Amino acid sequence: MARSDSDGSGATIRDVAVQAGVALSSVSRVLTGHPDVSPAMRAKVEAAVAELGYEPDLLAQSLRSGSTKTIGFVLRDISNPLFANIARAAEQELRRSGFSMLITSSDGHLDVEARNLALLRRRRVDGVIVSLVSEEAESTRAALTAINGPVVLLDREVAGLGAAAVLCDHYSGVYRATGELLARGHQRIGLVSGALTVRSSRERLRGYEAAFAAAGVPVDRSLLALGSFDADFAKAEVIRLFSRRDEPTALITGGIASAAGALQGLRQLRRAIGTDVALVTLDEWPMFDVLAPDLASVSRDSGEMGTAAARLMLDMLKGAEPRTVVIDTHFTPRDSVGPVRRATPAPRKVARKAASK
Repeated sequence: MARSDSDGSGATIRDVAVQAGVALSSVSRVLTGHPDVSPAMRAKVEAAVAELGYEPDLLAQSLRSGSTKTIGFVLRDISNPLFANIARAAEQELRRSGFSMLITSSDGHLDVEARNLALLRRRRVDGVIVSLVSEEAESTRAALTAINGPVVLLDREVAGLGAAAVLCDHYSGVYRATGELLARGHQRIGLVSGALTVRSSRERLRGYEAAFAAAGVPVDRSLLALGSFDADFAKAEVIRLFSRRDEPTALITGGIASAAGALQGLRQLRRAIGTDVALVTLDEWPMFDVLAPDLASVSRDSGEMGTAAARLMLDMLKGAEPRTVVIDTHFTPRDSVGPVRRATPAPRKVARKAASK
């Protein structure tokens, strides 16, 4: 008896068909997740698979179908809880459609990112979901163009790539957060975030500047520290900003790692949050809930991001055109934006009466 489609140590697909009392084609449809299978048929085949301990030869299946049923996922920082939650939600959604996921992390390095994309291409993944280190790197663009399948970008924009994207409305969240700080009397508001080579930083800066313009307060660009999302960068920049004679009275940090670095810097300088400095974090981490005072934040639903990315991928694998999904952000004011003793009152517009003659 031929032992095709076996794991090399036991039952074959033909054995499963005989055990279940169904045709080989019926077993194949069940194993590949074909929708045109009755519940009774699926139950028979799955029972036979379990009883025989059958494991399909995935390589043989992929050679026949041209699909590995695998999606590559390139993260910028796998240690970041935001990305971990995104990946988890994406993997759960893909699993429901019979796909598995290969995860790689670039650790913020462009050369590693390009190599990871090349590796996934050689593994013949059916598509790639990616959070890019930079939108402008030619090495990354070349690696993405070489991918033989759909590409979904996470909160990134790359012109001419023809990729789908899950974007976050950073502008609105940071606009509201900055406006709240200005309304509480802060004019010297520091912003520590990633480089402007990625969309999230550009949109955050745009919301920050728009809130200042709406309040009629000029932006002091020396309070902007836009270069990296890393904790070390944030800590160093916070120490620099708060070592000035005209230090900020409020601070907005661009991401979980940035917030962690900023907290380390503020503690080193013995600045009390909510008393010496107001603080707003961009993105939330459960550990922030145990801090005192509670940290105000601009948050987004990481699970929604991962699910949306997976659904875009699955749709394109079925022939749909690339499209963009926008995820809302939400500003939550908490105790960390309370009154700060060094805050400068916001300018008040006073109507002047014409002098009587």
